[in-house]
Amino acid sequence: MTALSDHDAMQDHRAASSGPSHDEFLGLVQQRLDGVLERHCRELTDVAADLEPVTRAVRDLAKGGKRLRASFCFWGWLGAGGHDVDAAVDGATALELFHLAALVHDDLMDHSATRRGAVTAHEHFSRMHAAERLDGDAAEFGTGAALLIGDLCLAWSDELLASTRLGPSSWAAVRRVYDLMRSQVMAGQYLDMLEQARPGTRRDASRVVLTFKSAKYTVEHPLLLGGALAGASADVSAAYTGFGIPVGEAFQLRDDVLGVFGDPLRTGKPVGDDLREGKKTLLVLSGLDRADAAQRALLEQGLGDRRLTDHQVGVLQRILVDTGALDDVEQQITDLTHQGVDAIRGGAVPDGVATGLADLALTIAGRTA
Repeated sequence: MTALSDHDAMQDHRAASSGPSHDEFLGLVQQRLDGVLERHCRELTDVAADLEPVTRAVRDLAKGGKRLRASFCFWGWLGAGGHDVDAAVDGATALELFHLAALVHDDLMDHSATRRGAVTAHEHFSRMHAAERLDGDAAEFGTGAALLIGDLCLAWSDELLASTRLGPSSWAAVRRVYDLMRSQVMAGQYLDMLEQARPGTRRDASRVVLTFKSAKYTVEHPLLLGGALAGASADVSAAYTGFGIPVGEAFQLRDDVLGVFGDPLRTGKPVGDDLREGKKTLLVLSGLDRADAAQRALLEQGLGDRRLTDHQVGVLQRILVDTGALDDVEQQITDLTHQGVDAIRGGAVPDGVATGLADLALTIAGRTA
């Protein structure tokens, strides 16, 4: 994760605690993730050699990613005075396994063909079915395989978290955060599906989806989980929430911008993919609100059309720029990021941790991929 460097302000804190740096911690998480997958994949291939494509798909999926949730778990743990590195690594790795499950299932529900520049799980197994001339419907086979792969990652995530050695009070706090995170992100996912299916637009409903499907799941809950692993006080947890929700919303708004304007070579997805999928993001809703009759007709006609050419995508992009929708969302990203940074700098966490979180917030809010 080269974009997220250690921070000078953290070095003194690290010297005092003799704990791992941010980058060292992510290295430990990767080692733990590799070890967990090695063991579980061996269990699968012991059942039958035909499960080898499943194990390969899981390992391939686990190779990429920014490890954002592990990063926020680290800062949450460090800011609460954490000492047990093994417990923090287990918690962060459990988050990454849960995220693998979420990615597989989300790609399936969105009918996405690519993820990080490679084919998605359901698409891979659909193609395998066709290449091997198997009986039945290739798409249904791919759907079934992706569901099972996601479920495996969910089970492995829970198993790893359950094996973490903690005292009773810490374990109860960790479990509360983790269970609430799982319930809320799935609730957000359902509400997202519902909003995409409903006619018309509802900005308030889209904001709820943004908060629960992404903001809390990406930033707030990983911070709170890290804090719970270290026995965080109520004041520290409140600082994490004050930072996590606005920064998580800024992260998702940036993701929405990248889904329309992002470079495919950097995002790993076709240009304008969110437009073809018909996602009613706050960026799109802002464009619809601000558009004149002709612009609105073009947006409504193009949104959700999977046959949109790159030229047609360019026309819709131009509307989002000309109406001021893009500027509106960019301003929201800036305001939310500053709100979160102010909250953590004024919160009950060490200065080095506040600096690390502030730098991470600025990185993900302005990221190019």
